Amino acid sequence: MGAMEGMLTGLQTAFSLQSIFFVMIGVFIGTFIGMLPGLGPISAIAVMIPITFGMDPTVALIMMAGVYYGAIFGGSTSSILLNAPGVSGTVATSFDGYPMAQRGEAGKALAIAAIASFVGGTVSVVLLMLLAPMLASVAISFSPAAYFALMLLGLTAISSLSEGSTIKALISAVAGFMVVTVGIDAQSGTQRFTFGNTNLLDGLDFLVIALGLFALAEVCTLILNRKDKSIQNAHKIGSLKLSKQDWKDMTGPMSRHSIIGFILGVLPGAGATIASFISYITEKRISKNPEEFGKGSVKGLAAPETSNNAATSGAFVPLLSLGIPGSGTTAVLLGAFLVLGVQPGPLLMTDQPDIFWGVIVSMYIGNIFLLILNLPLIPYIAKILMVPRPLLISLVVMFSMIGVYAISFNTFDLYMLLLFGVIGFLMRLFSFPAPPFILAFILGGMLEQSFRQSMTISNGSLSIFFQDPIALSILAVAALSLFIPLISKVRKGKKNN
Repeated sequence: MGAMEGMLTGLQTAFSLQSIFFVMIGVFIGTFIGMLPGLGPISAIAVMIPITFGMDPTVALIMMAGVYYGAIFGGSTSSILLNAPGVSGTVATSFDGYPMAQRGEAGKALAIAAIASFVGGTVSVVLLMLLAPMLASVAISFSPAAYFALMLLGLTAISSLSEGSTIKALISAVAGFMVVTVGIDAQSGTQRFTFGNTNLLDGLDFLVIALGLFALAEVCTLILNRKDKSIQNAHKIGSLKLSKQDWKDMTGPMSRHSIIGFILGVLPGAGATIASFISYITEKRISKNPEEFGKGSVKGLAAPETSNNAATSGAFVPLLSLGIPGSGTTAVLLGAFLVLGVQPGPLLMTDQPDIFWGVIVSMYIGNIFLLILNLPLIPYIAKILMVPRPLLISLVVMFSMIGVYAISFNTFDLYMLLLFGVIGFLMRLFSFPAPPFILAFILGGMLEQSFRQSMTISNGSLSIFFQDPIALSILAVAALSLFIPLISKVRKGKKNN
């Protein structure tokens, strides 16, 4: 079946009243869950699997797909308004979204996020429809050496995530590497840095660290600066209207990172979180005014929001075409497929085209619903900022703790949340940037795993990284990414002298 015939089948499936109704339910539930710190799409889909027993498999999967990309769409809200990422894929959104809210432009920030999310999601769905079979073969051609090179490329941009001292950024990144090694080594089965505590055997959850370093650290800062008049603008919602300059600033990032995010989403294991960080870093690197990033840049907000939604659709490529989950959420979705009696893989497109194309076309509908749902609600959502600060602080702490506890139902994670809240506050106090810590934590595990797999394949020879053409190409880009900024700094220093 060709793409055109498949699209017609998908249109027929997705535009039935039943499918449209369940798409609406899915994106609404996903958006709401995404707004709550810590309660990500993985938990939502896991809870919905038993609810979908007896439902038509196509309709059930369309609804759960809606929950997935709806949660990523809605996760930007708490990142922008409260500096408390709703889902891990929206951590980078807070870097510029929250400063915009702090200076009284919350409405504008939410509008930019909604539009960028819509564009990223829509473009990626088009690419998914046209390129899914071809990209599936590209995804499985990525060797462990190529994955190592890709993770290394991400890490070369640590200096781009820091304002001020590069040394402090590197120290922060090293700390992130240290934390990610806690737990049982997946390859050898030995315990590392658990200190005999069984609660640390599975390592530390990403959201525990992200909510601690961002949400609780922000709470500590608000408490100490409660009499500071410079943050009075944080109560202002501002206009939703975007200027011509805003649209101009958004156009480039949205067009670039729709594609970048989709490609990174296709790679199994990469996902929306890594895609959003790499897009943010890339946009900052190519910007003529990189000093604006981290202070409320329109480009700095549009880039990760476009990318994380594009990556969400990209993650369906290996899932639908190969039966390989491209992210943690699609791993749960794979389980949902199997429970509903659907076997994703190369035969899904030919044996059950209504499911394959129905899910894809439903994403068009879902993205339209998300935009219609979110834009009119922005003035009401942004009124969260009008809540009295003592109550707002209490709500942030409460939702953060509920979100963390809902992941594992373990009180030990609550203690870890408080610990990283204190660490995050101390990092702010002594000007150690938190983003390099988060980036190193995200990439560290995959970097170590892919390196050790490469060494096993090559019997300990580093030549594997130079024999693999994909790995060699990415390593060359990583080298350029690392040394070009250093050369530029040296040249600037000579000119100033």
